[in-house]
Amino acid sequence: MGLFNKKINKNELYPDNYVDIHSHLLPGIDDGAKNLDDSITLIERLYAFGIKQFRTTPHVLGDVWENSTTTIKEKEALVQAELTKRGYHDIKISASAEYMMDNNFSDLLAADDILTIKDKYVLVEMSFFNPPFNLDEILFQIQYKGYIPVLAHPERYGFYHNDFSEYKKLIDAGCLFQLNILSLSTQYGKEVTKIAQKLLKEGMYTFVGSDTHHKRHIKLMETLANQKTKKLLTPLFQNNIKEFSF
Repeated sequence: MGLFNKKINKNELYPDNYVDIHSHLLPGIDDGAKNLDDSITLIERLYAFGIKQFRTTPHVLGDVWENSTTTIKEKEALVQAELTKRGYHDIKISASAEYMMDNNFSDLLAADDILTIKDKYVLVEMSFFNPPFNLDEILFQIQYKGYIPVLAHPERYGFYHNDFSEYKKLIDAGCLFQLNILSLSTQYGKEVTKIAQKLLKEGMYTFVGSDTHHKRHIKLMETLANQKTKKLLTPLFQNNIKEFSF
């Protein structure tokens, strides 16, 4: 193992004041934390990495996860109260959403009922089977409303893997890319890792997030604690800190 790949302690990977902008830590609201105890356990495990700032993003997806702004904020308050009760006064958490770009999202956008990660940044995703037929129109409407679309885990959209010009078109259309750090592990397979590394090499990512759903994800994050990953992701870490700190 070369010096560049030297392992480091897991709490050395992330810089001070790092903000995780993509996770599923609210209880019983999507396919992430199952209940309040599970929420706190996941946050505690991320806290052990030195991560103390969370902009958590439950799914909003048609009639699968019909999470409203009210529901999301109620769950956020529940988690905040429990963290305070347990003495975690140095943890900051705020909830927004990861929006599937579907008809429901278009309706929310038209009604100005959008939870941003912070300021004008909106976390969006698309189906893993195919992009929305009206993707260009949705991206235009997001920006027309004054928001900036942050596309979650572009490396996971297999329909773009054989044509990198499609990624460039998304960036030209105003999208910023958010890397899932787990894409550099074995979580999603070798092809996703290869694409993530290529997008990194091309400088196409702006932000990074954990996309934590459960304890297995956090266990895999530990495997990425090395000098190589730290060097690769430091610019993205700094972007997160600059744009999303509390």
